[in-house]
Amino acid sequence: MKIFPAIDLRDGRAVRLTQGDYDKMTVYSAQPCGVARRFIRTGARNLHVVDLDGAKDGTPSMANLVEIEALVQQGHAFIEVGGGIRTEERIRQYLDLGVGRCILGTVAVENFAFVERMAQRYQEKIAVGVDARDGMVATHGWQKTSGEESFSFCRRLRDAGVKTVIYTDISRDGTLGGTNLEAYRKLTELEGLEIIASGGISSVKEIEALRDMGVGGAILGKAVYDGKLDLGMCLRAAGDVKDELDDELPLF
Repeated sequence: MKIFPAIDLRDGRAVRLTQGDYDKMTVYSAQPCGVARRFIRTGARNLHVVDLDGAKDGTPSMANLVEIEALVQQGHAFIEVGGGIRTEERIRQYLDLGVGRCILGTVAVENFAFVERMAQRYQEKIAVGVDARDGMVATHGWQKTSGEESFSFCRRLRDAGVKTVIYTDISRDGTLGGTNLEAYRKLTELEGLEIIASGGISSVKEIEALRDMGVGGAILGKAVYDGKLDLGMCLRAAGDVKDELDDELPLF
């Protein structure tokens, strides 16, 4: 199972929200590349990056785009990016920068046919983020709730050719209260769809449980930033371990 430490960007800074609330934001660093280097030196091979400004407003932030480009150029990790990606032009821009995978969110609800076309055209380079609030899909940076039931929507995405879904239970995100294991157990029954777990993961035992039930990856955020989870231990529990660490990569 892959581990994705999260770097959420707002105004070019690394931040975390609590339950998707933009008024409950903690700024962790003004240097996202420095945060990434610390993750990579610990052994991370994958990074989950979100443009929070783009997710909320639908217009990708230039400050965040600059940081995403710097993260890609820094190298040493597979980077997936989400937040405000609602056009093929934006997908191509990110892929041309060297981003490994683009995550579509709001547009998947508002224009399902577009997502189907992009999944068929770009295959494994496209994932869809399904953010659930009380079992329904939330959109626009979690500011709105659609009429789409989350599990049924994941099934539709699988049938449309989407290879990977990043599923977040918003009620658990940023709370350090534990993740929704039952939801992921149900999602892993969808054959042919890789599930990435996100939201509230706060113990190594949860990572082991997700691994054992066949979840493809886990996104770690607040628990790592606040020191409740040791990233190295999480990587080992998931079996996501490098042969050699990037000791030559400077911290600053």
